Amino acid sequence: MKATRLRSLAVLLLSALVTNWNGRAAEPARRPNVLFIAVDDLNHWVGHLGRNRQTRTPNIDRLAKMGVTFTRAYCAAPVCNPSRAALLSGMRPGTTGVYDNGQNYAQAFKPDVCLPMQFKNAGYRTMAAGKIYHGGPGDASQWDEIGRPGRGDAKPKPGQNTGVGGIKFAPLDCNDDEMADWGIATFAVEQLGKTHDKPIFLAVGFHKPHMPWNVPKKYYDMFPLESIELPPHLTNDLDDVPAGGKAMAAPAGDHAAILKSGRWKEAVQGYLAAIAYLDMNVRRVLDAYEKSPAREDTIIVFWGDHGWHLGEKEHWRKFALWEEATRAPFVWIVPGVTRPGGICERPVDFMSIYPTLCDLAGIARTKHVEGDNIRSLLVDPKATWPNSAITTFRRNNHTIRTERWRYIRYADGGEELYDHTNDEYEWTNLVSRAVFEREKKELASRLPTVNHVGLPRRGNTQQE
Repeated sequence: MKATRLRSLAVLLLSALVTNWNGRAAEPARRPNVLFIAVDDLNHWVGHLGRNRQTRTPNIDRLAKMGVTFTRAYCAAPVCNPSRAALLSGMRPGTTGVYDNGQNYAQAFKPDVCLPMQFKNAGYRTMAAGKIYHGGPGDASQWDEIGRPGRGDAKPKPGQNTGVGGIKFAPLDCNDDEMADWGIATFAVEQLGKTHDKPIFLAVGFHKPHMPWNVPKKYYDMFPLESIELPPHLTNDLDDVPAGGKAMAAPAGDHAAILKSGRWKEAVQGYLAAIAYLDMNVRRVLDAYEKSPAREDTIIVFWGDHGWHLGEKEHWRKFALWEEATRAPFVWIVPGVTRPGGICERPVDFMSIYPTLCDLAGIARTKHVEGDNIRSLLVDPKATWPNSAITTFRRNNHTIRTERWRYIRYADGGEELYDHTNDEYEWTNLVSRAVFEREKKELASRLPTVNHVGLPRRGNTQQE
């Protein structure tokens, strides 16, 4: 333990020494590889976060034990496109104007500013497969190689019941390798097994558990319907929620349809099955990492692009500013910096990935990057941390998350305040209680002040 600690301190000292007098990082003797694992629509239903006791994620939990896991990690936006655009560009939604799925992020910023390009320009071989940006790997100029899985997902049988309205789920009569994510994992396995002449930045973007929750039937069988438990929920939970929150919840939509169908448990089963299928592919990548010739020189960062509701607050999908929609798994393994089994309870958001990876690789941080560098928390997960996590959904709707509080303010001025020490499911809005006025004002002072008018939107943006 003492030797590991000394090694970590030595790494920090070396990092300081490779910075020149202008404050720009000089190139270290050997840059670490980066395994960058993105997961679509995975909320905090993973075993090590303890939110849902039914879920089965032995390999994501195995990953967490290998490094530092963040128990309070939050997306920049609870929507695929703006979440990924923010993380990869280093700029928050209010800066770029990318707030929703129906916007073209390429109109807001060029590939030159993005995280993969910083690594490519620093001499890395950059490779990607699957969903990294919304829609895929993004502009090809950022990548030296793009993996092509070569097939889409297997389909349900003709006439098979495939869900309730827009909430799609069905067990499939197929094998594991008949899904696109299998090919994405295979690309990662192949690259990790090679000896590369350059350090690599390998981005792996899994689709599941994004809908449809159509995966091989054996994963459904892991969760017998008679044993399914519904997520904790409160009747009339929206009674103390302002108009802006109720509009996001849209209880007359997905939730009303699910209740009418009587298939709430089936939907939960489908989501759990899709997570289990994802976990299988995570195992394949981890096994390859552990056999990799460059394992001791490889950083892993694992993140979900946002959370997901399954009926909590009478809401389904993401598209909201509560805990379920904004929280996702976040795990780091950094040789010489992190220690196995680290647990960090400090609130962070995924804007931290860009500056932290650049720091760990000795790549100078560019001026446009807005996130916090969390290197100090990787070294010591219990270190003092004054910052909070910020999530934005569409223009001027923001939430601030600290270790104790969640504060939400909507564009129309509506507010919510939740005390997570006593109310982990956010059932009681405290915002009107005078005793918490000081806390509310302090949290409100942390809200973003830049709110770009936003790019044009097109299509039905809440179906992705």
